[in-house]
Amino acid sequence: MKEIDLVIPNPTGLHARPAKVLVNLAKKFQADISLQHGAKKANAKSMVSVLTLGATQGSPVHLQVSGVDEDAAFEALVEAINAGLGDLEPAPAAVAVSQAPIPQVTAPAASSSTLAGALRGIAASPGIGIGPVFHLEQADTSLDALEELCRNPKMNLEAAMQQAREDLARLHQGMVEKKLGAEAAIFEAHIELMEDPELHEAVQESVAGGENVVRAWQTAIEARAAMVATLPDPLLAARADDLRDVGRRVLRLMLGLKEKTLAEAGSPVIVIATDLSPSQTATFDPQRVLGFCITTGGPTAHIAILARALGLPAVVAADEGILSLPEGCMAVIDGNDGLLIPDPSPQVLEQARQRESLWQEQRRVSLAQAGKPAITLDGHHVDVTANIGSLADALEALRQGADGVGLLRTEFLFLERGTGPDEEEQFNVYRDIAAAMRNLPVIVRTLDIGGDKPVSYISMKPELNPFLGERGIRLCFNRPELFQDQLRSILRAAPYGNLRIMFPMVADVTEVRRARAILDDLCRDLNAPAVQVGIMVEVPSAALMADVIAPEVDFFSLGTNDLTQYTLAVDRGHPTMAFMTDGLHPAVLRLIAHTIDAAHKFGKRCDLCGELGADPTALPVLVGLGIDELSVNIRSVPQVKAQVRTLRLADAQSLARRALDCATPQEVRALVKAFQG
Repeated sequence: MKEIDLVIPNPTGLHARPAKVLVNLAKKFQADISLQHGAKKANAKSMVSVLTLGATQGSPVHLQVSGVDEDAAFEALVEAINAGLGDLEPAPAAVAVSQAPIPQVTAPAASSSTLAGALRGIAASPGIGIGPVFHLEQADTSLDALEELCRNPKMNLEAAMQQAREDLARLHQGMVEKKLGAEAAIFEAHIELMEDPELHEAVQESVAGGENVVRAWQTAIEARAAMVATLPDPLLAARADDLRDVGRRVLRLMLGLKEKTLAEAGSPVIVIATDLSPSQTATFDPQRVLGFCITTGGPTAHIAILARALGLPAVVAADEGILSLPEGCMAVIDGNDGLLIPDPSPQVLEQARQRESLWQEQRRVSLAQAGKPAITLDGHHVDVTANIGSLADALEALRQGADGVGLLRTEFLFLERGTGPDEEEQFNVYRDIAAAMRNLPVIVRTLDIGGDKPVSYISMKPELNPFLGERGIRLCFNRPELFQDQLRSILRAAPYGNLRIMFPMVADVTEVRRARAILDDLCRDLNAPAVQVGIMVEVPSAALMADVIAPEVDFFSLGTNDLTQYTLAVDRGHPTMAFMTDGLHPAVLRLIAHTIDAAHKFGKRCDLCGELGADPTALPVLVGLGIDELSVNIRSVPQVKAQVRTLRLADAQSLARRALDCATPQEVRALVKAFQG
């Protein structure tokens, strides 16, 4: 037997996805494998068992391996746990989505909260929807009322599980086709939960003891969901909903129960429910669903992630009064302020219609004019480029009118695999993207892992705070072979297009000089032409020392997601504090202004590639501060270009100066709202 004490490095602990990675790895070995955290001990081949450990970031765990292949199992598991188990799930409160910036979880504005009859909740996904309410309650699976069906199920457990497996696979594929790969992983986790060995052992024991299989299944599911729900960490506790969702799916199939569906709604509707499962939400068609409002949940739940990815306005944890609304009554859902307004007055309804109509028209016109440059009314040009992570993204960016690629996240080549890509594989991908972009600039960010993006095959020591540890350029310096392979592949691909290189997480000029020295040596070895080199400015020290760094680089790119997090000392993935990470905080704006001024002083460009660039409230301030390029999520490109065309640079500059004198981000937002009328 082999055993060791480890520390969980994952920013969000052993939630569903890293637990799935751990379980799938453990299942490859015959040895008995367990994890212990405090008084709880878990079978490492059982996802539910691992989840119920309640292990969060920094939690000590004791790994024990015993069996014929214990040496290989022990080595693989220690390495995987220390490397973060390929944890790819961004903290939900800060998910980057293609439709719109994620709303903050704040109290509604005073003007909204005073609306007569408005029912309040928590804003989970932005947008406005107007239409009839449609109650979508789940089928009653209370077995006491279904005694006859329990005795004579329509389908046995094995057949129901097979059907459920096929349904979940279809849901997964559907999300992938919508280019929502991260959200699709939810359904892979559902399959893993359904096939949990301890769950099935519990069912079999109950059946052997004379229990009906239907009741045995429900009892086993509920017992495990209850254990998960009591965990103190809200992200882990939220996985109880996934367990119950899986349980209900199999139960409905066994009993042949039918649920009310959106097919029964004659027109686009606002969905009202006590709760929605992730699988229900994933099937929502934005052409038929205007938004949804539920009495449970929170902004960290999977359904909130899905709503944002699908672009659906959503309100969670709403007043239970929503359940008493008459079917079909007219309502307004406000996903920005967390409100549902039933039976709106003619004035409120008209205002909502104007907001909705204006937004839809702006989207239509901006898409039609996406190919036009973003030039202000007084002739100032701003490049609008796309953040991408694949060749398919590059092609979509062109269709959306992007002026190039402001951020190519190369992590997509390194994540979700057992070994890293070699130089040749990387070269082929970078070459194809460069060629696809038709000589438009493509800024390739070198590998930025660590923090919330660990990979299973790169062994990293456990860190109490990975965001302040070995990540970005620091990790690359410590893995010179990996770093040099990537740089060589980029240099070889550069002649096929217009590639530029950007180093992430640079803190000072010594790191710039060290990285450039490595790159210069490789250029000489390959006899490759020089390429433009820049850095991500996402560490406050780099922003403050921008005037020292500017002569050493060709451009800056402000990474406002991390810059905001580090400046305000708030983890942008924190489940309850993330709302504080507002990029329009005057402290952040002053760092942005200083960086832009330093770049321009030396004749260098200063771009921005954080979510702030797609925020319509932030955009006029950023233009006024002198930003040269805004790199945003692909679907936002047309809207950002259209908004730039409505501005006058002189007016934006005056606005920016006043914003820098504000005391709070709320003051900045109020200032911009007044500016925008």
